[in-house]
Amino acid sequence: MPLALVVLGFLIYQLSPFRELNEAKAPIPPHDGFPLYWPLLLTHMFFGTVTMILVVFQLWPWMRTNHPRFHRVSGRIYVVSAVICGICGLAIVRFAPVVGQIGVSIATITWVAVTVMAFVRARQRKFTKHRRLMLYSFAILMNNVWGVVLANILFAIPGVDMLYIFEAVRWVGFVVNMYLVQWWIYRTENRADIRRWRRQEATA
Repeated sequence: MPLALVVLGFLIYQLSPFRELNEAKAPIPPHDGFPLYWPLLLTHMFFGTVTMILVVFQLWPWMRTNHPRFHRVSGRIYVVSAVICGICGLAIVRFAPVVGQIGVSIATITWVAVTVMAFVRARQRKFTKHRRLMLYSFAILMNNVWGVVLANILFAIPGVDMLYIFEAVRWVGFVVNMYLVQWWIYRTENRADIRRWRRQEATA
């Protein structure tokens, strides 16, 4: 429930300026000479919204345990959405502020890579590795929430250079999230279901 509320609040905050679907009124950077920017941005936002909604269900233990088919189907949709969202994001990132472009590009490429690999591991029935990679995917995806929070905090501090703000919001969120997720993986490695997966993988 807390994660669902965070995601809902983030989506309302981020999507509200685009509710009219009007390119002329949308808060977007100049993109002269690239007419595909607007449709790519809308596609990126649509599939990004899908991934953020589905990741809540993917991480919900009750849903995974009691409705495994929904977990598998929604997981496939999550993977496809992540790939489309990531490709569109990389296509338009060059129009974002130059400061921070490397950070957001690395985060996006890593997100798509670990998400696809998580799907591959699930197909191979290597569920321990699938879980680890999906948690990494979740950590990078939630960088978007961190970015909004961090930007608003830093903008409220007088005298902070805007260049530092742009750089920070592109790196701090997903790096901190990866550390937190890795801590969680270590903390839960002896959980009963994970031990069971390891035994199954060892005998496969």
